[in-house]
Amino acid sequence: MIAILDPFSGIAGDMTLGALLDLGLDPDWLRALPATLGLEGVHVRIERVKRGEIVSWKVDFDIPPQPHGRHLKHLKAIVEASPAPTHVKAKASAAFEAVATIEAEIHGTTIEKVHLHEVGAVDAILDIVGSIWGFDLIGVSAVYCGTIALGDGFVDAAHGRLAVPAPATLRLLEGQVVRSGPEGSGELTTPTGAALVKVLSLGAAPETYRPMKSGYGAGTKDPAGRANVLRIILGELGEVRGEESETPDLLAAVRDEESETLDLLAADIDDMSGEYLASAADLLREAGALDVTLLQTMMKKGRPGVRIEVLCRPTDADRLEALLLRESSTIGVRRTEVSRRALPRSEASVEVFGRQVSVKTVELPGGGQRAKAEYEDVRRVARETGRTTADVLEAIAKRP
Repeated sequence: MIAILDPFSGIAGDMTLGALLDLGLDPDWLRALPATLGLEGVHVRIERVKRGEIVSWKVDFDIPPQPHGRHLKHLKAIVEASPAPTHVKAKASAAFEAVATIEAEIHGTTIEKVHLHEVGAVDAILDIVGSIWGFDLIGVSAVYCGTIALGDGFVDAAHGRLAVPAPATLRLLEGQVVRSGPEGSGELTTPTGAALVKVLSLGAAPETYRPMKSGYGAGTKDPAGRANVLRIILGELGEVRGEESETPDLLAAVRDEESETLDLLAADIDDMSGEYLASAADLLREAGALDVTLLQTMMKKGRPGVRIEVLCRPTDADRLEALLLRESSTIGVRRTEVSRRALPRSEASVEVFGRQVSVKTVELPGGGQRAKAEYEDVRRVARETGRTTADVLEAIAKRP
């Protein structure tokens, strides 16, 4: 499942958490998050509010007196001590490190010395860790982002009055599509929101997807005539299937047999462990790659390595190339044009043991067919019925 950030009125950490609650994130989990992160004495307030005419979730934190900002090492220590999954910790630490690196460059110091004020505050820690962890908890595997509204005017920060967007916010959003305004709106995208976009977004939303659910998170401001909310859309990638035919279990029409021109992305890697390579491959598949293959290869000086090959449509190549560069340790990606002949295929749903299983059928050259049941469906039916996968496959094979 993918998520698309729609920051038409900007993005902030509290808006992100609110939208995640609207999408099904457990409010009790969020209320327990401060204690989970060792931030004692923090009370989480969650309420339904209206922004414009849109009902949305609003999240606030009641926080006792805290240190005046934190160093990067303190933020990383909070993350590492948490029970969050490893990949969640990695993205949260990356968000804090990105802010620290940019702040150090802006103020002419080092990341070890820089004092993070806004992003080092308790609410920002909860926003960043809670949002990244929250996407994971609701089953999101890839995040994209639409055009980001920045706001206008000035904002008062720890370093004085700054023009919107603040210098760190603008640096964090480099490479994203943004717009100024609307007039008189003030700051709409905060450093925390920008940090979340930087570590979560894989780029612009895909041209086509299936929207499944949308949620709204409220900002603090409630301007007249404008809904100050962040919308997050949950969806699925893949070809959009047509309406069901007269046969109710038919899910997809047969594709015409044809040759098509595709792009092949390839990178050789010798400094990533297997589990992280597998994670990068999964992300590429979920982001729309037609196929992802890991091959053993030999690098310079006889070092063993892995070649990751990504087969994709030309319209997806730039986006997937950026994802490969971001999620792997490679410093270069090769791209070649290839031709693929795809057999005509159809997909149908069959019932076995009272459960539905998806079965793909391909038309073979010269006549004949070959069918294969979806593994995940077979495994699910086996678990739900107490049977073996062999029993499920045999039952499918016996169907007329």
